[in-house]
Amino acid sequence: MTHQHPAVSDPDPESATAQGGPPESSPAGTPAAHTERGRTASRWWSERRVPAAIAALVILAACAFTLFDVVRVRTGHTAAAWRKTLADELATRPINDPWVITGAAVAAALGLLLIILALTPGRRHLLPMAATDNPDAPQAALDRDGAARLLRDTALRVPGVSHADIRVRRRRINARVQVAFRDLDTVRTEVTEALTAQLDALALARVPRLTVRARRRGP
Repeated sequence: MTHQHPAVSDPDPESATAQGGPPESSPAGTPAAHTERGRTASRWWSERRVPAAIAALVILAACAFTLFDVVRVRTGHTAAAWRKTLADELATRPINDPWVITGAAVAAALGLLLIILALTPGRRHLLPMAATDNPDAPQAALDRDGAARLLRDTALRVPGVSHADIRVRRRRINARVQVAFRDLDTVRTEVTEALTAQLDALALARVPRLTVRARRRGP
């Protein structure tokens, strides 16, 4: 499979940059970089255990405390001072009072946060792998940190590379390498080809766009 990587001009003669783009065509049965493969692989949804547990505990504590106070008053005890103060404040404060507006804004922000958590998949550190044609097959995902370490080891195997820094995002992979010897453009091209081949081997559902920057190692 042939991959074309147009070089981007760089004003610094001691550095070079290349970006990997989608190939024009791929042989049948061969996974192509930067394209979707197999069935559509959706992102993994987080179970949101921590936000759900916090919200449940806060609501449970508020309900239990309110129930305790109501039962205490109904059994003949005097209402607590905070309850009388709260009732007076709610009855006398106007709608445009700064404290009322602040409390409403905080409640609205918390509610909006819970809605966002409920409607978004989360788990952004996982990269879904290509799904097979079998709908009953389990879906797999690759951790972004693990992918970055694997790509870093791949870049370091290229002759001339003394240091590699790989940042894997959902839609982009930024690779920065330092070249100790050999021609800068040659090393950058070989690093781009090696990383592209490694990304093809990972069989991701959607391969992030690859950008490789090479710089001559300083003295």
